Amino acid sequence: MKCPCNPSKLYIDCCKKAHQNILSVTTPEELMRSRYSAFVMANINYLQESHHSSTRPSETEKKEILTWTKSVEWVKLTVIKSTENTVEFKAFFYENNSLNTIHEKSSFVKENNHWVYKDGL
Repeated sequence: MKCPCNPSKLYIDCCKKAHQNILSVTTPEELMRSRYSAFVMANINYLQESHHSSTRPSETEKKEILTWTKSVEWVKLTVIKSTENTVEFKAFFYENNSLNTIHEKSSFVKENNHWVYKDGL
């Protein structure tokens, strides 16, 4: 299976490592890519684990995210810029037969000795 974050790589050689062990993630971009793949695969537990404890979605929000991510068709991820603690990206998806884009500059920090998503603008 091709990896959702980068179709030129196999999932087993890319995001699967992060999904099985978040401690294997070494950069914010790697975490962001693994989170995109988790959205595509509706891996809500990984999305929760990779989210900072202060901004982590509640159980109700977690269920809403799961429902939403299963209702859209993910198309592709484009990384625009990656720095020491931020990643700017565009994620493309179809919802209600319309192509949509999430354009975000995400912030990442280390918590419990691994990278986590803090917030995004």
